[in-house]
Amino acid sequence: MRRKSHTPPSPLPQRHGVDPVRVRLPAAGTWRTVREHLVERLSGAGAGVVDGMFDAGRIVGADGRPVAADAPYVPGLFVWFHRDLPDEVPVPFPLEVVHRDEHIVVADKPHFLATTPRGSHVAETALARLRRELDLPALTAAHRLDRLTAGLVLFTVRPEERGAYQTLFRDRRVRKEYEAVAPYDPALPLPRTVRSRIVKERGVLTAREVPGEPNAVSRVELVEHRDRPGEPGGLARYRLTPATGQTHQLRVHMAALGLPILGDPLYPEVTAPVPAGDFRRPLQLLARSLEFTDPVTGEEHRFRSGRVLAAWACHARWAAGTDDGPSAGQ
Repeated sequence: MRRKSHTPPSPLPQRHGVDPVRVRLPAAGTWRTVREHLVERLSGAGAGVVDGMFDAGRIVGADGRPVAADAPYVPGLFVWFHRDLPDEVPVPFPLEVVHRDEHIVVADKPHFLATTPRGSHVAETALARLRRELDLPALTAAHRLDRLTAGLVLFTVRPEERGAYQTLFRDRRVRKEYEAVAPYDPALPLPRTVRSRIVKERGVLTAREVPGEPNAVSRVELVEHRDRPGEPGGLARYRLTPATGQTHQLRVHMAALGLPILGDPLYPEVTAPVPAGDFRRPLQLLARSLEFTDPVTGEEHRFRSGRVLAAWACHARWAAGTDDGPSAGQ
C-alpha cells in the first residue's frame, strides 16, 4: 500500500490573508539546481523575477531559511515563497457574514468579488477578506461561486473539517437555490427541468453543450414577470435549482432556453471585457439559499441571502449603470 507523503507546514505566514505559494520539486527531471527548475516552472514571470526572489531571500525551505539559487536539485523538496500581488481595484461592496460558529462561516458575497485567490484576483477575494476581517487565517472555502455571481458561500474554520463539508457538495447533499432576472417568454412552458451535457475546456472562457449523457441538471421556475414599456415579453424573475454543479451551468441552461441572464458577458455571446473597476450592470444571478445537515454537529442549516437583484429593483437604473448600492444586489 502506497503511503501518503507528508507535507511539512508552511514556514511563512500569510500576507493580506493570502497563503504563500508551495512548490514541490518533481521526482524526475534534468534540472541541476532549484533555480533552474523554478525558472522553467515560473516561465511566465521571467528569469529576472525568479533571480530577484533568490537574491532577496524570498524563496525558503521547510526550516524557513532562504534557499540559495545554486542549491542542488533534490526531488521531493518543498520550497515556499510569496507571489508579488497584482494591482487590484478594490471591490467597493460589503461582504456580509450571515452565520458564524466554531465550524463554519457563511458569507453573502457581492457581485465582482472572487471567492478564492486565482489569476489576477488574489487579495481582493472573499476568502482573503474574511481571513483578515475575522482573524481566521485557517479559513478555507468549501465551494466556490463565480466572481460575477452574488450570494451565499460556505467557508470552513478548521482545516481538518474541510473535507466533511466539501463532501456535502460532492455528494449533492446541499440544496442550492438561485435567483435570476432574464427576459420573459410567455410561449415557454415553465417550470421545466433542463438536462444536457456541458463541457468546459481549460483556457476557454465559455462552457458549451455537447451531445452525450447529461451531466448537468437544472430546474427552472418562473416566480413573477412584468412588462417593459415598448418591449415585447418583458422581464421575469426565475428560481433556479441546480441538481449538479458544472461550470456556468445555470448561465448555459438559461441561454439555451432563450432566456440569457441579464448582464451576462459570456452567454449567449462573449462581449468585450470591461475596464477594471467598472462595477456597473452586474450579472443578475444570485445564490439565494443553502440548506444542508451539518456533517460535524448534525444541525439542520438553512441560510438565505438578503440581497435584491438590481435589475428587478429598478431595471432602468441597472441598465444605466447608476444603481450601485448594496441593497441592489451588490
